[in-house]
Amino acid sequence: MILLQSPSRFLLQILNDRLLSQDKGVDIDCQTVEFDDVRYHIQVSMRNPKVLVLSVALPLPPQEAVSFDGLPFGAIEAIKAAYGPVVQILDPPKDGFDLTLKINLAKLPSEEEQKNSILVHIASIGEVVLGAPLKVFLKNLSMKTVGPEAGQPVALVHRPNESFFVIPQADRVTVIYPMRFQDSIDIVLATSFLQEFVEARRTAALNNAPTCMWSQSPPPELKGAPGSALAANAGFVTFVVNPRHMEGKKLDRTVWNLLTFHAYVSYHVKFCFVQNQEIESELCQWVHLSTILNLLI
Repeated sequence: MILLQSPSRFLLQILNDRLLSQDKGVDIDCQTVEFDDVRYHIQVSMRNPKVLVLSVALPLPPQEAVSFDGLPFGAIEAIKAAYGPVVQILDPPKDGFDLTLKINLAKLPSEEEQKNSILVHIASIGEVVLGAPLKVFLKNLSMKTVGPEAGQPVALVHRPNESFFVIPQADRVTVIYPMRFQDSIDIVLATSFLQEFVEARRTAALNNAPTCMWSQSPPPELKGAPGSALAANAGFVTFVVNPRHMEGKKLDRTVWNLLTFHAYVSYHVKFCFVQNQEIESELCQWVHLSTILNLLI
């Protein structure tokens, strides 16, 4: 079993290395691609070793996804709130990227714990940007308020040319995933996996977990959505999140788990495929339980 981590290990390693060797480092010009096609390009020049330039390319959005100036709505506000004076948004971004940030290490706090916390948060830029709309909806839920989109499905990008849907209401937020897979074996495994997932939710130990449903056809909440957005060969998974799932420090964890749900399922489907059936069955049961539990804890 694996839980996807929010901070990019690639970015965090470079940030930590640069912080430790600002005066004796070398120029850096590196790129990497992480799951769901989030691409990073980080540059450092020894002419100004305390400044890093980080560019981020997001998954190519489908037509139905809601965005502003190429970014998910709420992303600019989320970046400013998360990083303060340490990070500056450069406009326009570098060619081929959706966002370019200037990171000034000289403006990090002197207190070690705060400094490390900000570096980890910078390395989690993918979550901050892609999760911004979902976080807005869930914050509204915690305050039992809604915006003008109440009751209407809002499409958010999470994979290249693919979206999932959020339906915000005052007392709950419904999140629906069209589950798509390219390989025919993956489709069979994923369908079985997701059906068991729903069954696991019905155990007494998970009474407080978000309601989870699976259906072969689009749920009624998606009536009117574009047909291309509803092409799902492994059915549809629905979570219903209530205000209690936002209590305490649960908000960020819930945002991340919902944002990466498809990637999480994809990983374990591939893992099951390369193992024998006995391991597959045992693994899948724990995966189902842990995924839902991690939306709670």
